Amino acid sequence: MVSLFYVNFCKQLSSIKYSLRNKIIKDYYIIDRLDKIGIINLLDFNKEYEVDDIMFIDVAKIRVKGGKGGDGAVAWRREKYEPSGGPYGGDGGNGGSVILKADEGIRTLMDFRYKRVYNAENGENGRTKKQFGRSGKDIVLRVPVGTLVKDAKTGGVIVDLKEKDQTYVIAKGGRGGRGNARFATPTRQAPNFAEAGTKGEEREIILELKLLADVGLIGFPNVGKSTILSILSAAKPKIANYHFTTLKPNLGVVRVAEEKSFVLADIPGLIEGAHQGAGLGHDFLKHIERTSVLIHVLDISGSEGRDPVEDFYKINEELAKYNEKLSHKPQIIAANKMDLPGADECLEKLKAELEPKGYKIYPVSAATLEGIDELKYAAWNLLMDAENTYETFDEEHIHYDEDTEEDVIVRVEDGAYIVEGNFVERLLNSVNFDDVDSLRYFQDMIRKKGIIDELKKLGVEEGDSVFICGYEFEFFE
Repeated sequence: MVSLFYVNFCKQLSSIKYSLRNKIIKDYYIIDRLDKIGIINLLDFNKEYEVDDIMFIDVAKIRVKGGKGGDGAVAWRREKYEPSGGPYGGDGGNGGSVILKADEGIRTLMDFRYKRVYNAENGENGRTKKQFGRSGKDIVLRVPVGTLVKDAKTGGVIVDLKEKDQTYVIAKGGRGGRGNARFATPTRQAPNFAEAGTKGEEREIILELKLLADVGLIGFPNVGKSTILSILSAAKPKIANYHFTTLKPNLGVVRVAEEKSFVLADIPGLIEGAHQGAGLGHDFLKHIERTSVLIHVLDISGSEGRDPVEDFYKINEELAKYNEKLSHKPQIIAANKMDLPGADECLEKLKAELEPKGYKIYPVSAATLEGIDELKYAAWNLLMDAENTYETFDEEHIHYDEDTEEDVIVRVEDGAYIVEGNFVERLLNSVNFDDVDSLRYFQDMIRKKGIIDELKKLGVEEGDSVFICGYEFEFFE
């Protein structure tokens, strides 16, 4: 059995290595576990198979839950010489909240790849001597700047975290319940009940990173985008003479002059059908959305047998099919590889086709640095005239009702009268059925809430059964 297990394990590890070599998979949980138990060395593994190049994670689905509020305490003052001390129970503590915070030091959503459920701490129950329970601790989840937070069910945007240190409470903790000392009145001097704490908010969300950049480099694979980025900025993207060398977006800061700079993004190469997911498709088209200016890089030499004019139209067609608004972004054209034979002839053809349509074409050579400065200043000037709010093309923010605790549902199902909702559930959890005052308080609250009136509208009669949160009650006036 041991030898059979070992053989199967070796086959699985061999399969993982093959997948990494060919950049087929993006889930590295197994590799992480193998490193933890000492089967492999993750640092050597990353270096050998270039795992870091494809570990750019820009989408994560997680579940968050705020902590439950602590229950109020039922306690009595019991001291010497205090025969009628009265109620002495304190309130429960509030539950902790789950908070999202935009952090400039984080570049991907990799941390959310392995852990997908986050629960804030519950509040502590109230204590005697009217002492409050301790509030639960908040959880702060740090995400990259530029992260969109979407509701997993509707896909609507909840918040766009596009500013440094911006925070948002994504799952609010529940409120602590009141202790029995809070329910003392002149006519109810010894309440033998307390209020239960409320539940924390719970939701499933999608974190989607859309990089914040001023200018984006777009074009077919292997046209020189990464090389131009490495020349204009201090970024060191992977550069090689084959398609899809760039497997993740790279950012660099381009310095124009003193106190004048902009962020340049190298978007992985697009191909025909990208809007439908071909190549890297939707994975990285979304990162173009926040840019204000696009530099369209073309292989003007046609060294790979493609026509630069056709390339230009194909890429713009993909942008328009992905989202029509992308086609309206200001573009300048970088006619790269001017140092290669045949470039001058193709450049004249490109100018004749596009200059009458208002496009500005800048002949450059990333190999000889020809025209690079002119391209940089042209991008800066165009950026100064463009409005940049880092907005995306996603649906508008969906308003969520933050306080659903008071909702009550009264309905009839198969002849049974049913009452549901957070309010009645919390009320029911607070009732001491052995105490007359507690029962009287319960009846007063459902009457004030209008539940009795709703039941009458539905035709309830004396002696009918009413089910409140799974408990059966007999209706009577």
